[in-house]
Order: sequence, then structure tokens, then C-alpha cells
Amino acid sequence: MAVRSERGHDLAETTAVAEQLALTLTQGGMQKATARVMAALLFAEQESVTAGELSERLGMSSGGVSGAIKMLSTVGLIERVPVPGSRREHYRFRDGAWATLMSAQNGMVQYMFEVARQGIQAVGEDSLAGRRLAEMRDFYEYMFRELPALIERWQAERAQSTR
Repeated sequence: MAVRSERGHDLAETTAVAEQLALTLTQGGMQKATARVMAALLFAEQESVTAGELSERLGMSSGGVSGAIKMLSTVGLIERVPVPGSRREHYRFRDGAWATLMSAQNGMVQYMFEVARQGIQAVGEDSLAGRRLAEMRDFYEYMFRELPALIERWQAERAQSTR
């Protein structure tokens, strides 16, 4: 018989899907500990969880969980939240986390554009490297221009659908 959560979900199935997400994120380049903590927070049925709860749930060291929490907080996916009566730090996935993450990426997009532009100046646009760098510059210029509008449209659509 399947073990069920308080909300009636099959815990084995939920855990398997969360671990599959973590594996996919790891294959995409994310550190394994960060991917597992991110997946656990996404699939958590409580509003917030402590680092100790994550460590126990995932069978990870407190240091591994702490490093993952720091990384996920830094990019804006999770936040620390107060819980009345608790002395421990609680964390949750932020509302609007995905738009926050992509907005933060705009700084990286601008940086990549600038590096490509500087590279073209260094090697010349007519060289093989210059042509590759020109494509990179053009791509990141496009992303920098389009990403804010894309995020705004998504937020507006999301606001409409949650009414």
C-alpha cells in the first residue's frame, strides 16, 4: 500500500518525480546538492522548511544543504521567512521566482554582450573569431532587448490567470 502525504499524494511517486527533476537539473549543469534542495523545496507540501528538515529528508549533510540554500537564495529562487515561535530559519520558494531568476539573468546577458563587443574590437570583425563573436554579440543584444518585455507579458498573463 502506498504511503500518502497529508494531502493524499503518493510520497514514493512525489519523491521519484522530484529526484528526476534534480537529475535533469544536474545534467544541465547545476550542482547535485543544489538541484536536490531546489526540487525538495518545489515539491514541499508545507509553506516553508528548515535546513535541518531538508538535510533529513534528502539524507544530505548540513553543509551541503547550507551551500545549496545560499546559491538558491543568491539567484532569487528561494527566500528566508519568519515563522512565529520558531528559532530556526525557514525557507520557501519565492512567489514569482522564475521571473526574478530571468530578470537577474538580464545582467549576465548584458555582460555577455559587452564581452563579445570587446572581443570583436580586439580581433576584428572580419576574422573567424570576430564572426563568431559578432553572432554572440547579436544574440545577446537581442536577448537583452526582448527579455524584459517577455517577462512583463508573462507576469501580466499570470496575473490574469490567477484572478
